[in-house]
Amino acid sequence: MEQNERSKMLGTMKMSRLIPKISVPIMVSLLVQALYNIVDSIFVAKYSADALTAVSLAYPVQMLIIAVSVGLGTGINSLVSRKLGENNSKYARRAGGNGVFLEIVGCIIFMVFGLFFAEKTFAMLTSDDILRSLGTSYLKIVCTFSFGVFMSIVFERLLQSTGNSTLSMVAQLTGAIINIILDPIMIFGLLGCPEMGIEGAATATVIGQWCSMTVAFLLNQTKNRELRVNFKHIIPNIRIIKNILAVGFPSVIMQSIASVMNISFNAILIAYGNAAVSVLGIYFKLQSFIFMPIFGLNNGMVPIVAYNYGARQPDRIMKTIKLSIVYAVSVMLFGLVLFQTIPEVFLSLFIAEGDTSGDLLTIGVPALRIITISWSFAGLCVVSSSVFQAMGHGVFSLVMSLVRQLVVLLPVAFFLSRAFGLEMVWWAFPIAEIFSVAVCLFCLRKIYRNEILPMREEQKISE
Repeated sequence: MEQNERSKMLGTMKMSRLIPKISVPIMVSLLVQALYNIVDSIFVAKYSADALTAVSLAYPVQMLIIAVSVGLGTGINSLVSRKLGENNSKYARRAGGNGVFLEIVGCIIFMVFGLFFAEKTFAMLTSDDILRSLGTSYLKIVCTFSFGVFMSIVFERLLQSTGNSTLSMVAQLTGAIINIILDPIMIFGLLGCPEMGIEGAATATVIGQWCSMTVAFLLNQTKNRELRVNFKHIIPNIRIIKNILAVGFPSVIMQSIASVMNISFNAILIAYGNAAVSVLGIYFKLQSFIFMPIFGLNNGMVPIVAYNYGARQPDRIMKTIKLSIVYAVSVMLFGLVLFQTIPEVFLSLFIAEGDTSGDLLTIGVPALRIITISWSFAGLCVVSSSVFQAMGHGVFSLVMSLVRQLVVLLPVAFFLSRAFGLEMVWWAFPIAEIFSVAVCLFCLRKIYRNEILPMREEQKISE
C-alpha cells in the first residue's frame, strides 16, 4: 500500500514540491558522476598528456555504451510509469523484467566489441602507436566489463519510475564515490597497489559500476516491491519489447549520434594536433558538470509526465514542462556566465606535469567561450527532448538531435575549419543549437495541439 501511494503521488502532489522531490536526489547523484568524470580525466592528465588524448579518443565509444544503456532505460522508465498511471502494475512489472533482458542484450554486444574489435577501432582513430596502445587497453576493459553499467541503469530507472529517486541516488553515489577513491590508487600505484596508468582508470570505472549495480539491484528488490523483478518477468515478450523500443530505440540512436558527432569532430580537429582533440574531450567532461543537473531534472520529470499522461492529466503535464524549462534555463545561464569568465581556471586542471607548451590554454580558452554560447538555447531543447520521450514520441527527440549534431553541426564545422581554420570551427556549436531550437518549438507545438488539447476536451466532457 505504501509503495502504491508513493507512485500515486506522481499524479497528486503539488508540482512545485514534486519536481524537486523527485529530481534533486538524481541531480545530486549525477553531479557526483560528473565530478568523477572530471576527476578521472584530471588524474589521467597528470599521469601523461598522451593518456589524456587516448581517453579523449576513446570517449565516443564510452558514450555509445551510455547511449545504449540510458536510451533503453528511458524507454523502460517511460513505459513503466505510463502503466503505473493506468493502474496496470502487472504490466509495469513485466515491462521492468523485459527491460532487464534488453539491457543484457546490449551488454553482450559491447562485451564482444571489447574482446574482438577494440584494437581495430582505435587503429582507425589514430596512427600514433602510443595512443593506439593506450586507447586499446582502456577500451577493452570498459567494454568487456560493461555489465555493471547496463544493470545499474535498469534498476535505477525502475526505482525512479515509482518516485524512489533517493534510493536511485544512493546506488549512483556508491559507484561514483568508489570510482573517485580508486582512481589515484590504481593509476599511480598508491597504498600497495601496482601502478596501472590508464588501465587503472578503466579498472576503477568498472569496479564503481559493478558496485552501483549491486546496490541498485538490492534496493529495487527489497524496497521497490511494486516493481520487484523475478525470472518470469525477464522472459522476453515481443509486444512489451516493442513498446519499450518505441521510445528507447530513438533515444539510443539520439544519444549514439553524439558519439558519431564526437568521432567526426575529432577527425576534423586531429589535423590541428593532439591539443585540439584534448580540448574537445575536456569540454565534454566539463560541460557534464552543468548538464548533469538538467539530466537529473529530466530523469525526475519523465516519470511525472509519463504517469500523468497515462492518467490523462493535461494540466499537470503542462505545469511539469513549464517548471522544468525554467529550472533548466536557469542552470544553463549560470554555467554560461561561469565559463565565459574563468575558462582558464578549468582548463589548467588538465595540464600535465611538466607541460610548458601552453597549447591547451591557447586553444581551449577561446574554444570554451565560443561553444558555451550555445548553452543560451540548450536548456529548452534538453527538457523538450525528454518530454517527447515521456509521452511516447521518441522520434521527435531523434529528429531534433539529428538536426543539431549531424545535419548542421558537422557540415558547418567542416566548412569553418577549411575556410577559416581552428579558431572559427567552434562556432558550429551555437549555430547548430539555433536550428535545434526551431525544430524543438515546432515539435512542442505539434504535441500540444495533438495531445494536450484533446485531453482537455476529454476532461470537459467528463465533467
